[in-house]
This record gives sequence, structure tokens and C-alpha cells, in this order.
Amino acid sequence: MEIKRPQVILGVDPGFSVTGYAIISKDTQRVMVQDCGYLKMSSQHELSQRVGQFYQFFHEKIQNFHVTSVALETSFLGKNAQTFLKLGFLRGILYLLADQNKLSISEFAPREVKMAVTGFGGASKEQVAGMMMRMFPKLAEFGNVERDDVTDALAVCLCGLWVQNSPLAKLMR
Repeated sequence: MEIKRPQVILGVDPGFSVTGYAIISKDTQRVMVQDCGYLKMSSQHELSQRVGQFYQFFHEKIQNFHVTSVALETSFLGKNAQTFLKLGFLRGILYLLADQNKLSISEFAPREVKMAVTGFGGASKEQVAGMMMRMFPKLAEFGNVERDDVTDALAVCLCGLWVQNSPLAKLMR
């Protein structure tokens, strides 16, 4: 009899100064938060140093938690095209890590994430955070969820989990 490994999803809300992340696992019984927090990168460092720091940080998370898939929030083109371009570097690193570790990867638009976890695509960050705190009451025990980046990453994580466990996803395997 084959023992089924739990699903372990890494959710990422990429940002060049602060990147939120969450790691959840799902076994046959429940969904649990394994880790969450944020990576803060100094704007005083060269771009190449920050990219290297980002790579190393998420490489270690993938290895230490035996991540099985990655979910990330897509960036949107705001007023600053340079910021949008630089966020593409971070997305590229996550795609590289997914390839290196044979992980599936999925992306979700901010509106999709908000709709999935609150029922309203125009929900505020506070509404998303509130929903995450209600869904995972022990989240406060992590002590580092005061940033919206963390609860956003957790919401992205849940989207990744739900997509993987949808009946359509099971048919495509």
C-alpha cells in the first residue's frame, strides 16, 4: 500500500522590498499552516544581490518543507513599468525553482484571489487578512502576520490548493 505524501503548497506575494510567503500542507483530514512570514530585502543592495537573496530564501523553504507546488500572485502593471519589470525577475526565479524541483506552479490575479477567499473581487487587503485570520485562528501564534503581504500569500496558497484539488484538475492528471 502506497503512503500518500501530503500536499505542501508555497504561496508567494512577490515584492522587491517585501515578499510575503505562506506554506500550507493538506493531508486527508485537514489543511494546516506550516510557516508564514515575509522576506524583507534592502533597497540599498544591488539588484543582483536581492535576486540572489530571493532565490536562496525560497530554495531553502522548498527544501526544508518538502514543497510539492508553488502558487503566486501575478503582478499588475501600475504606474511604474520598471517595478513591473523587476517583479518579473522574481517570478522567473520562482519558475526556475519550480522547474529545478519538479513542482507545479500556478498564478492568480489579485482579483481572482480576493474573489476566491472573500467572495468579492474588489475586497480590501484588510478583508482578505480578516478572512485568513478567521480560517486559521492559530495564525496569530506565528507572530509575524502583521503585514498584509503575509495574509495575501496565505490566500494565494489556498487558491493553489483549491485549484489542485478541483475535479477538473484531477481529470487532467
